[in-house]
Amino acid sequence: MRRKFLVTGGTGFLGAHLVKRLLKEGQEVRVLDNDSRGRKSRLENEMSQVEMVVGDIRDPLVVEHAAEGCQSVIHMAYVNGTEFFYTKPELVLEVGVKGMLNVLDACKSQKIRELILISSSEVYQTPPTIPTPEDVPLVIPDIQNPRYSYGGGKAISELLAINYGRNNFDRVVIVRPHNVFGPDMGWEHVVPQFILRAHDKSQENPQGPLEFAIQGQGNETRAFVGVEDFTDGLMIAIEKGGHQEVYHLGTEEEIPIADVARKIVHALGRKIDLKPGPLTPGSTLRRCPDISKIKQLGYSPKLKFDEALAPTVDWYIKHANERPKNSCIPE
Repeated sequence: MRRKFLVTGGTGFLGAHLVKRLLKEGQEVRVLDNDSRGRKSRLENEMSQVEMVVGDIRDPLVVEHAAEGCQSVIHMAYVNGTEFFYTKPELVLEVGVKGMLNVLDACKSQKIRELILISSSEVYQTPPTIPTPEDVPLVIPDIQNPRYSYGGGKAISELLAINYGRNNFDRVVIVRPHNVFGPDMGWEHVVPQFILRAHDKSQENPQGPLEFAIQGQGNETRAFVGVEDFTDGLMIAIEKGGHQEVYHLGTEEEIPIADVARKIVHALGRKIDLKPGPLTPGSTLRRCPDISKIKQLGYSPKLKFDEALAPTVDWYIKHANERPKNSCIPE
């Protein structure tokens, strides 16, 4: 059935991939983004098919205008990137909480009865179970640590979506992405930062092993999912997800961070000399989702980490000169 979707944050990394897939499926799409981290160029070939609204998710009038005439809202607008959790925690929370409230109010005002919230694995931080199911407690381990501005804002968003959803929506679906990566994912994440650091060191030292510093001993793990597999899973959740249900989305291929560094350096044709260092306070030691719930809806990730890594490395090497000189975003 053809519907009109509002995708907030639709020029971001995940948002642009979703917009392209919705259009491919014959849906009508309106995008709300202020391009503080997104870029319209990600949708360059789709601009004639997309209705763009340029504006701030924190502005209730902008959000209500963007929601007018839509049947479903997919809320993705947020400040992502670990660097920003530490340097701009107040902005992360403001965008997260005000944005969620504005989306809910716009849905009520415009009588939109379907909401898909893109949350995060950060809501549960240090999981008691690996692989981690959807029903684990949401945890903010240390309110003084600015890192938890991100997970805290996402947890509040989930609470708001679930509780507003009891009476104001026919369907509220929450999806928690787990370490999605791919070409053009931004500059503030571990995979692109490792790629660019390895590239720079390779240019500086054309021979011999590359000395490569990492946080901790490198035993910390993540389960990375390629953006194409993530988008497949998100489309399944949009189409089939149950009301008031939460779905973990990713892979169960758990990889130590040291191996991520090794694979990236190896992709550049070099050997690595790993140099362990102190671990940033608040870092999660292990993260790997239990994806059995979304698998029951038909999700099946296709790419292993190495397969999704190759085009990511190629993209960042090709675009290395485009990296920002400083990593700041508008207030």
